[in-house]
Amino acid sequence: MALLVHFLACAFGVGSWVAVNGLWVELPLIVNALPEGWDLPSYLTVIIQLANVGPLLVTLMHKLYPGCLKEHIVIYSILSIGVLSCILLAFFWDRTTIFIGASRSTAFFIMTFFLSLVDCTSSVTFLPFMMQLPAKYITTYYIGEGLSGFIPGVVALAQGVGMAKCVNSSETAGNHTGSLHTEYLPPNFSTKVFFFILAAMMCISLAAFVALNRLPRTYELSTENLVQDTVVSISSNLDNSGADLDGGSVKNNGEEVAQGRHLVAKLSVYQLTFIYFLVVWVNSATNGLLPSVQTYSCMPYGNLAYHLSAALASVANPVACTLAMFIQNRSLVFLGLLAVVGTGFGSYNMAMAAMSPCPLLHGSAAGEAIIVLSWLFFTGTLSYVKVMVGVILRDRSHNALVWCGAATQMGSLVGSVIMFPLVNIYQLFKSGDFCNTECPL
Repeated sequence: MALLVHFLACAFGVGSWVAVNGLWVELPLIVNALPEGWDLPSYLTVIIQLANVGPLLVTLMHKLYPGCLKEHIVIYSILSIGVLSCILLAFFWDRTTIFIGASRSTAFFIMTFFLSLVDCTSSVTFLPFMMQLPAKYITTYYIGEGLSGFIPGVVALAQGVGMAKCVNSSETAGNHTGSLHTEYLPPNFSTKVFFFILAAMMCISLAAFVALNRLPRTYELSTENLVQDTVVSISSNLDNSGADLDGGSVKNNGEEVAQGRHLVAKLSVYQLTFIYFLVVWVNSATNGLLPSVQTYSCMPYGNLAYHLSAALASVANPVACTLAMFIQNRSLVFLGLLAVVGTGFGSYNMAMAAMSPCPLLHGSAAGEAIIVLSWLFFTGTLSYVKVMVGVILRDRSHNALVWCGAATQMGSLVGSVIMFPLVNIYQLFKSGDFCNTECPL
């Protein structure tokens, strides 16, 4: 029976952020089909921020009307919405409408908002529900949250990406004077199938919740108090950082926890200021600034480079969080240096985006390898920093963790708001055609 509950808890956790993570790893195929093109990620970062209205409303309901909001009803609702949204997305993701004189991906944006609403709201509903079960199942739940990023990345790698070929745009019309343009061969399976896989994963999560909800409760806890402990998870927008903050300290034994809290209690005002600065900066970079221009930094090297960057980065995040469970370094000097290293990789990614469509080593295998590795290490290093900062603040006090959540959300919002006008209004980043772009040697 215990093994079955562990499996159900893990499957339930997978549904927390699988939809949004799935959208990000599928973007390399979607950007070539939707009218927004390379600007599409910048729209997604803003839509995900808007979806945080869900956890905000849940938190306010618990504060203003204690006991009125039933967690299980909210979870049934959001998981059902997630399943329905994934199914609708499979059929209508490429449907467009004319808005303000231009073709827009209206259906895709609407479905993305609802999927983001589901995943963001899960941050303040799933954990309070899990707290009604024995504590040993919480760790299994966090493993499921980590898999919500890992599994879509693996599925995307199996899907592959359509290889590009250069075609004369006028040959089909019997004219041999036209210019070249890029056409993409189909991947191993379509985007429609990928979204159905996401829907199946959401269905499994819903079924797991139904089974868990029917289990006899070993003990009951007040969800009104528990939701306060999960406010920090609202910040889990692109990378499932809610699992990072709580999961990073689950494996600590009693001596490590006591020692960590003793050291944390001695933090000065300057050290706390530095920690919160790290929280704001790291989340601004990983949830707003860099994701908005990932297309511009990767697509000039080809669709394969973008595909590998998105998929491997999605896998790197849960791997880094799992590593932080076993190898913990709370030194602020070390975390600061690691943040600088991660920022260095992010700066390279941003520089390549600014140089688009002719970044360094354009058209070479070395350029492709470097940009993929740069995105991989950028995500991995900063994910580790986020976990350890969350562990430090959790051991300090409940209020410190709540402020960590606020700082995380502020950083994510600032990064998204800064990049959206730079990409879509001022158009500081330039797109190009893989076959039709001539770059100086």
